[in-house]
Amino acid sequence: MAIPNQNMFQSYISFLEYIVSAYVSIMFGTKNHLTSRRRMAVWKRRLRSNCLLQILLILGFWQIGEAIARVFGLPIPGAIVGLFLVLALLANNLFSPHTFRRGANWFLAQLLLFLLPTVLCLLDHPEFFGMVGLKIFAAILLGTLMVMVVTALVVDLCYRRLIARNSYAKI
Repeated sequence: MAIPNQNMFQSYISFLEYIVSAYVSIMFGTKNHLTSRRRMAVWKRRLRSNCLLQILLILGFWQIGEAIARVFGLPIPGAIVGLFLVLALLANNLFSPHTFRRGANWFLAQLLLFLLPTVLCLLDHPEFFGMVGLKIFAAILLGTLMVMVVTALVVDLCYRRLIARNSYAKI
């Protein structure tokens, strides 16, 4: 399996920038006399203020990740590849987190809709609403509480040791 080089990724990014700028100029009537940098600045401003464009951008990266995963036969899901692609663009300052903020907040607000299959699974198994469900809920609740208590105790212990070291270092 060949790993694409950096020039190949740069050409993908420039191609995506061209496609997006062409789409934005068609959709929003950007003047042709604007330079490409000014067009990109206008596009970024509109993208930061438009929730629908951000949602489409996130879905676009998901589809690009799916395509990359299928073309290269990667054993990881395309959504994860798209996530790494977004991470690489954020790390190289080609996009800012503000570019995705409203779209990501919309996805988080609709999270129950995306978890609907889990809710339907609960409806298919009515035994989870009885004693079995209470036992599972108690186990989850007790496990979570135990992890929180142990974590708090370990953090407290480490903090006390840190303070003790600093006080001995001053003497």
